[in-house]
Amino acid sequence: MIGAQGRVPVFAYRRPADLRKGFEGLSGLVREALGLDPLSGALYLFTNRRRTTAKVLHFDGTGLGLYIKRLARGRFASLWDDSAASLSRTSAKSAPYVGDFESCPSADDAPPSPS
Repeated sequence: MIGAQGRVPVFAYRRPADLRKGFEGLSGLVREALGLDPLSGALYLFTNRRRTTAKVLHFDGTGLGLYIKRLARGRFASLWDDSAASLSRTSAKSAPYVGDFESCPSADDAPPSPS
């Protein structure tokens, strides 16, 4: 279970990812392809091409955590388009919906973040 105190940004990688990658490979993808810091405390969500497996990369202040979910039936909703690698920021309310992207709240549902 991912526990969060306050607001945690959640980013969904909008291309199919090679989920054979582990901590270093997914951290490199966040850093190099997306230009973000994997040690920022945000949640980074990845799915495979068939959308049957998802991984979430998270730094909790003491180390990286990698959470994996493989569906027994069905597929996750598509997170990607055919454009270049990008991220989609969504609300922290989305984290409990890792197994159900169809009902996952979008960033438009989140209250504005403080500046």
